[in-house]
Amino acid sequence: MACTSCSTSDGGAPKGCKNNGTCGTDSCNKLTIFDWLSNMSLPNGEAPFDCIEVRFKNGRKEFYRNTEKITLSIGDIVATEASPGHDIGIVTLTGELVKIQMKKKGTNHKNADIPKIYRKASQKDIDIWSNARDKEEPMKVRARELAIAQKLEMKISDIEFQGDGSKATFYYTANDRVDFRMLIKDFAKEFSTRIEMKQVGFRQEASRLGGIGSCGRELCCSTWLTDFRSVNTSAARYQQLSLNPQKLAGQCGKLKCCLNYELDTYMDALQGFPDFDTKLVTEKGNAVCQKQDIFKGLMWFAYTDNFANWHVLKIEQVKEIIAENKLKNKVSSLEDYALDVPVTEEKDFNNAMGQESLTRFDQPKKKKRPNKNRKPDNRQGAEARPAGENNRPAIEGKSATENRPPRENNRPQGESRPPRENNRPPGENNNRENRPPRDGNRPQGENRNRNNRPKGDNRPPRDNRPQGEKKPLDNKITPVKKDEPKA
Repeated sequence: MACTSCSTSDGGAPKGCKNNGTCGTDSCNKLTIFDWLSNMSLPNGEAPFDCIEVRFKNGRKEFYRNTEKITLSIGDIVATEASPGHDIGIVTLTGELVKIQMKKKGTNHKNADIPKIYRKASQKDIDIWSNARDKEEPMKVRARELAIAQKLEMKISDIEFQGDGSKATFYYTANDRVDFRMLIKDFAKEFSTRIEMKQVGFRQEASRLGGIGSCGRELCCSTWLTDFRSVNTSAARYQQLSLNPQKLAGQCGKLKCCLNYELDTYMDALQGFPDFDTKLVTEKGNAVCQKQDIFKGLMWFAYTDNFANWHVLKIEQVKEIIAENKLKNKVSSLEDYALDVPVTEEKDFNNAMGQESLTRFDQPKKKKRPNKNRKPDNRQGAEARPAGENNRPAIEGKSATENRPPRENNRPQGESRPPRENNRPPGENNNRENRPPRDGNRPQGENRNRNNRPKGDNRPPRDNRPQGEKKPLDNKITPVKKDEPKA
């Protein structure tokens, strides 16, 4: 999530995330304060406040004293005092607003122990600082491997190099105390630099690393939240939220800080409600509260022996029943005070946003055409087609075949077909012996002599093979040319 640097180069082009201090992905604008007094001059020629606010990696901010009276503005890269050596940071705030920030953080601006600023960073200082930050990511991977090799129950979340590259600070999280003395020796031998270990909480780890919350925005702790207030499950109960740890927990594993944002509004609205633990005494039994709606001013009660049926009551009715119970009087039942809540139809949210179907571009299926080669129905009598088929209604006592209309030639039903025109007896069609000879007087079965063709017939003569003998095949196989164009 971190960019290298948002400063400008010699040619004026921005470096790092190339937004020159205006990106929203990391600490460029993390916890940034707008200096609304920057264009105002001090009255009576007073000297400007000599302390400034400097930001380092992942939004870590410190206050420094400008003892050399260097003219600084927001965005300048400065070399600050460190132990040992010096560190490189970016100025985020100057002027009178720094005094307000120091008072908010509990830092006394008159304290002599406040570190000082050496100078504006030179190009050499910036190059050393950039080279040191390039080593952080591969070093973090190797440091985690060494910690796993020693089987230490800790997680190294981040590494921060000092501006001059003389020291590396390892930030880690752990549930219990960890003995990492041997681990520091391995780090010093592996990385050849001064090592400093610093334990942070899970919320501080999420604040340093940043990320995207379930709401779709950047984490509040990494953008604008400056302090971490304790969050209890009672905040979820007051807001009628389900106690689901998977939904109520943030990326740090703790309860979300946003549960406290609207808690005061809910507490003010619940002041006019009776206590949630109040019991209503009736003749049918005691009733306890199951649910509240602060927007509509309703409460849901159920008998202790039947939690399935809930009764909706207004706040005024609940207070009236409580007043009767204080006088040791019992009301008849909750049904006398319950409201008739209309049953709302369940809405179908499958296509609530008007989304189109994923198959809208698919080709429609073709309709099945009727089969023209369908075999005729040869059933008779009771096995004939049912009534209504072929648009012929059936009559009682008669089959479907008896209800057919008369034929066009008015031939009575059951009468045989008249004899053929040539008066051949039936079955003579298949007797080839009784057929007339072909080609005049040529006997049946005699082959036509193609060699004695009439004049003008240019067909080649047929070879004198006996009838039924096949022509011999050539052994040569002529290949077929597929690419040859057709004539």
